[in-house]
Amino acid sequence: MNNYSWLEQKLHQLALSSQFMRKVTFDFENNNVYCSSKTENHIFIAGLARAGTTILLNALYKSKIFGSLSYSDMPFILAPNLWAKISFIKRDLELTERAHGDGIKISKESPEAFEEVFWKTFGEEDYEELEDKFRVYVGNILHKENKERYLSKNNQNIRRINLISSIFNNSKILIPFRNPIQHAFSLLTQHKKFIKDSTNDHFISKYMKWIGHTEFGPDYIPICSQNLNFHNDLEINHWIEQWYLTYSYAFQLSEKNQNVHLISYEKLCSSRDYWFQIQEIAKIKNPYSFEFRESKKDITLNLDVGLREKALSLYFDLNNLNLM
Repeated sequence: MNNYSWLEQKLHQLALSSQFMRKVTFDFENNNVYCSSKTENHIFIAGLARAGTTILLNALYKSKIFGSLSYSDMPFILAPNLWAKISFIKRDLELTERAHGDGIKISKESPEAFEEVFWKTFGEEDYEELEDKFRVYVGNILHKENKERYLSKNNQNIRRINLISSIFNNSKILIPFRNPIQHAFSLLTQHKKFIKDSTNDHFISKYMKWIGHTEFGPDYIPICSQNLNFHNDLEINHWIEQWYLTYSYAFQLSEKNQNVHLISYEKLCSSRDYWFQIQEIAKIKNPYSFEFRESKKDITLNLDVGLREKALSLYFDLNNLNLM
């Protein structure tokens, strides 16, 4: 986002800032494509940001059996087929580090979480309209990619697990989790970084708002906003509490919905067998290896003792869940 020219920034504003324009491009796409997804066997990755969702997305995408949104679909996220025809963007596999500064490298062809643009546009519609539009949207993405199965990474979908399960009731929902203290520190670090970066480049804040990226940064909106004890998002205890509330909810969901699977990122980094189990859940027929790297920081911040113990207890329970 920090390498966009003035013209590219204006194009993003045109395509993404106006709900009217987003709806127009979606309707135009459907009038020319309209490939509603009848397949149910999709994969949705959700949960808190910084849980390993992007690296899990990249690992599953490597199978080459999934269609997904990618950076090349920006900024006309709701009309991927139309944009592919008129953009004249050349295939670009050159890797550069993404704006997070976390070592993850991306190219124009890398999959990414832009699906929130759909929910920002149509999320308030009644269920039947919403189901029809989401099936069409997924179908249009698959048509462009010439695939039958959709792969989504959208952290915000933690709020929509039941909705997505009702629309695609045979799809798998994968919710990665990390050690809560390490995870909270990573979220706090990114939150401060993007707030600082946005003061030097105002387009960053606009871009994040347009794509619905509110998990951290200048337009941060907590995933869990009710009954908070730690409101200050510039302190680590706020983020530990967000972790605890989010994954308590996810734990409850997994007990009620057999298609919801909680994924330990630490186990992914230490066990090839654990990764192969995830491939089995995702119904990837030909196993392959992928490198997951654990990140551990020496954290000396002031932690609330009760909150820390509560979060670590939940982390212990999550790690004891059977994956399959």
